[in-house]
Amino acid sequence: MLEWMVWTAPTALVFAGLALLLVAMAVWARLSPPLARRGFLRIETDRGDRLYIGLISAAVVLAGWIAVTDLSMWLALGCALVVVAVIGIWG
Repeated sequence: MLEWMVWTAPTALVFAGLALLLVAMAVWARLSPPLARRGFLRIETDRGDRLYIGLISAAVVLAGWIAVTDLSMWLALGCALVVVAVIGIWG
């Protein structure tokens, strides 16, 4: 059914990780409803908003890394995860 797509193990892991993240956030929201607060983003955001902004920012960091440098993608992934963590904690 999906022969037209090139599914590699890293691609499958990314989508599985995103699905697991969404399920975990839904369970967390059910157990402890999120509260909106203001951080350095200067807008009121809750956990889900900060996660979404962080994931979009991580995609921008990774795309920019690919466009600008030939350094290790592991380093790029580390930088992207730091961006997500900073936005999630203090955003």
